[in-house]
Amino acid sequence: MRDRKLYFLTFLALAMSAVHHIDHIIRGNAVGWPLIEQVNAFTFSLAIYPVIVTGLVLYHLGRVGPGFWAFLSGGGALFVAAIHLGPQAVEPPTMILDHYHEPAVGVLAFGWLIAFIAVLVVTFEYELRQWLRQRRVSSTAGEHRAGTG
Repeated sequence: MRDRKLYFLTFLALAMSAVHHIDHIIRGNAVGWPLIEQVNAFTFSLAIYPVIVTGLVLYHLGRVGPGFWAFLSGGGALFVAAIHLGPQAVEPPTMILDHYHEPAVGVLAFGWLIAFIAVLVVTFEYELRQWLRQRRVSSTAGEHRAGTG
C-alpha cells in the first residue's frame, strides 16, 4: 500500500514549504502568529506540518491513501497560489521580488515559490491518478466477488 514515489513527493513538498516559510521569516513581512500577535494566512499555513506528520503516520498504518494526499496537495496548491498569485493575493509577487536588497535573491525566492506550487500540482496529479487506479481496482474486485464481472 505504501508508495515510495508518494513519500518522495510528499517530503519534497514538505521541504519546499519549510524553505518558503523561512523566506517569510527572513523577509519579516507577511508573517503571523507565533512570530507576531496577528493571526493570518501565514499562521494558518503552519497547520500543514502537523497535518502532514499525522497523514504520514496514518498512511504508514494504511488508514489513509492517495486520495487523502491528493486532497492535501491539491488544496495546498490552490491555497498557496491564491495567497501569492490570485486576484485578491495577500502577498503578491512584488512583496517577494522587491523586498530583498539584491534583486537576484528576490527572483530566487519568487522562483522557489513558483517551483513549490508546481511540485504541489505535480504531486496532486500523481496522487489523483493513484487514487483513481486504486478505486478502479477495488471496484473491479468487488464486481468479481459479487459474480458480476
